[in-house]
Amino acid sequence: MPRMSGGRNFTAILSIVTIGAAFSFGVAKAVAAEDVTEDQIVRALAPAKKPLTRGLSVGPQTDPAAAAAEGKFVQTIRGRATRSLSVSEREEIAAIVKDKPKIDLEINFEYNSADISAKSLPSVQALGRALSNPDLKGSTFVVAGHTDAAGGEGYNQDLSERRADSIKRYLTDKYGVNGTDLVTVGYGKSKLKDPSQPMSEANRRVQVVNMENKTTASK
Repeated sequence: MPRMSGGRNFTAILSIVTIGAAFSFGVAKAVAAEDVTEDQIVRALAPAKKPLTRGLSVGPQTDPAAAAAEGKFVQTIRGRATRSLSVSEREEIAAIVKDKPKIDLEINFEYNSADISAKSLPSVQALGRALSNPDLKGSTFVVAGHTDAAGGEGYNQDLSERRADSIKRYLTDKYGVNGTDLVTVGYGKSKLKDPSQPMSEANRRVQVVNMENKTTASK
């Protein structure tokens, strides 16, 4: 039997990322599951406001060609089953979300399971309300699962995919979030958040990325 990740409860860190921010961010501070609010999530995921004038703007500028390519890619993965994504597609998703603003939420899963623990439901419910908020509704979100380094690659890949799917299922069933707007992907133990501590609970996380390529992109 492969070694299982974590202790009695697996802890996942839910990193909520906004694409296209006008400035860079440092490492986000983790927020306890019982402390996070819908407003915090909405503010973290809301697209960066564009300058009101045509003068000089602060921060890096968006390359129109690159933005168009990203939008086209996102459309190709919308509605796809988690396991249908190729390695190259998973890597492209990872490249898109790298170094973007985020908020970390602690979300627990039952031992060796994709079942969300009871104590983490308030956090996932806050996420559901946030994604139903008019400021975010209609955008495409990537839900990416990650594990720590314990266990084999195949085991961890499967577990990360099942946990991402579990979050998606809860959001669609309980909050009516359009399943097509939630792209799920698993990375197993291939992208550790803290490589210096491969068994750390910080590596067991689910990352949600606002691709803002639909209605929210024009607000």
